Amino acid sequence: MLVNKEKRIEYLGFNDIWFSVVGILIISFVTYYLFNPSLDVVSLTEAVLSWGGGLLFTIIDWFINRAIMISLRKKYPAFRDDAKRITLFFLAVVCTVILVDFIGTSLLSLIPGVNVVDYQSRIKVLLSIIFLTIMILAIYEAIYYNIRLKKSVREEEQSKQILIQAQLDALQNQAQPHFFFNTLNTLRDIIDQNSKEDAKEFVDKLSDIYRFLLEAGNDNLIPLKNELRFAKAYIHIQSERFGNNLKLNWDIPETSLDAMIVPMSLQLLLENAIKHNVISKAKPLLINVAVQDNKLVIDNKMEPKSTQLPSTKVGLANIEKRFTLISRKSIEIKNDGNRFMVSLPLLTQSDKRNTDADTNH
Repeated sequence: MLVNKEKRIEYLGFNDIWFSVVGILIISFVTYYLFNPSLDVVSLTEAVLSWGGGLLFTIIDWFINRAIMISLRKKYPAFRDDAKRITLFFLAVVCTVILVDFIGTSLLSLIPGVNVVDYQSRIKVLLSIIFLTIMILAIYEAIYYNIRLKKSVREEEQSKQILIQAQLDALQNQAQPHFFFNTLNTLRDIIDQNSKEDAKEFVDKLSDIYRFLLEAGNDNLIPLKNELRFAKAYIHIQSERFGNNLKLNWDIPETSLDAMIVPMSLQLLLENAIKHNVISKAKPLLINVAVQDNKLVIDNKMEPKSTQLPSTKVGLANIEKRFTLISRKSIEIKNDGNRFMVSLPLLTQSDKRNTDADTNH
């Protein structure tokens, strides 16, 4: 941690070598000034030795507190945990300074000829040292908070841009001539061969698709039940086209319906499966959608088309990027040449990264 520059910047927000040197020197000189008499009373050698002892105590205090600070930042990285983390850090600083002083003075008292400052005087000096240490280390927190805030705003903007791009691409997919052609032909067949109610249901499902795309807004996460409603509306449209040759096996327990998911992630995976695989009476396409180990798993047997439709580049890259930006969990992709499976983590609001940090914090 002390040698690796990248690690220092990651957990501290900046390269703190010179900051540490200056901070240690300031605290050590103040310690000497508070603990010891002037040079008029003691010799230069005694003053240097006394300052060296204070410098040693300061270095030990500094790096113990610094290690505790890094450990707390790893354990409590979220903005909402700042109050807890700073409180624990404050208590750690107080305990560290007192403990180092107690152990150090106890060891020094064993050395013949070394005078240790009395307990009452040390308490007054320790309070000053604790206050000064907290003030200097507070600069660490200010820098760290400012850098995290800038990063969170940047990630929020990236996340919104990718979501908007996904919405535009999805709208573009549905607006492509071949989609409209197939949809209108299907609707005409329903009107000719089926009841009026079937035609109305088809139009309602088509309307649901566009309503969802238009109302999704800038939400980075939505309930799974909303995504399922959108995906099932899309599958209803496709089922009218492919009939029983397209089959979906839904295995979603009700307990998972309130879990959160990246919008349009399921629908895009279903769309890609339909777009890139043969769907016929001889080779029906069965897509399994299930919840396993708190993940939404989409799985299908691969039957690649001999002629692929032009790709709009909507798919795994977009979904993977959004999950990475929004949460600390990533999707899993498995392709053994026979089956294609994607696992999307089901999230909660607590899984969401701090891309919506309160700028008034």
